[in-house]
Amino acid sequence: MKFTKYQNKSKKTAVYDVGNDYIYPLLGLAGEVGEVSEVISKIRRDNNGFLTVGDKLVLKSELGDVLWYLTQLASELGLSLEDIAITNLEKLKNRQEEGTLRTRA
Repeated sequence: MKFTKYQNKSKKTAVYDVGNDYIYPLLGLAGEVGEVSEVISKIRRDNNGFLTVGDKLVLKSELGDVLWYLTQLASELGLSLEDIAITNLEKLKNRQEEGTLRTRA
């Protein structure tokens, strides 16, 4: 699915004051990132970081929630996910060319 299509479809599922409230999706995003972190911390603690098929399904669902809130926040700010993605890749490419983006040795 393309970013623009997802962004347009996801708006139809929003049940807050769409177009007038960027705080709701911001707080939701923070909460969902916390849930992803919590799942991963338990996987690390209880299973030495080994991901089971069930873990991946749970994370897929939670990351979907992260994506939804991120998308709503972008929409509230008048930004498209497509533009955000392109801008981010350009920034990373520039950092890589400048030598400020490194991989672990």
